[in-house]
Amino acid sequence: MSVKGIMVDDKKDILKTSVRPGLPAPAKQETAPPAPQPGQDLLIELNDVTWERSVEKSQKPVAVMFYSPTCVFCHQIEPYFRTYAVEYQKNVTFARINIMTNLWTAERYGVRSTPTFKFFCDGKPVREMVGSVYPTLLKKMVDEVLVHGKECARNSTAIDYEITGYG
Repeated sequence: MSVKGIMVDDKKDILKTSVRPGLPAPAKQETAPPAPQPGQDLLIELNDVTWERSVEKSQKPVAVMFYSPTCVFCHQIEPYFRTYAVEYQKNVTFARINIMTNLWTAERYGVRSTPTFKFFCDGKPVREMVGSVYPTLLKKMVDEVLVHGKECARNSTAIDYEITGYG
């Protein structure tokens, strides 16, 4: 059997020898992490009602992904975010909130695009990343929040819960 004048067996040999000696091998592409096992889904789905209890009054730092169901980049980064939720489960709570159905929380924290990642310590936002980010940058930010987050939270201004945009 031949393909365009090349025998199938010859084609295998061509593929093996098509990389020139002395040139670096092609870089490995970063693949999506394996999906968490059933029962390991530690990513909490938030809404406007559960926000205060889950984020502002949490004893652990909280990493929140503000997302939209139509956001392509949100779907691309979410498997990594879920993997980090499993990896850091003892130190950080991971959550996500849909900005299309929870407008109040998104408006309150100035979220205007997705994905937006906000990190909270002692109920106060201490770090933020907006837009399509590399998974390694997101992981590095989680590590930085674990090291410096409490200090940042102590030096920030408390949120006045009586403030509304109407008045």
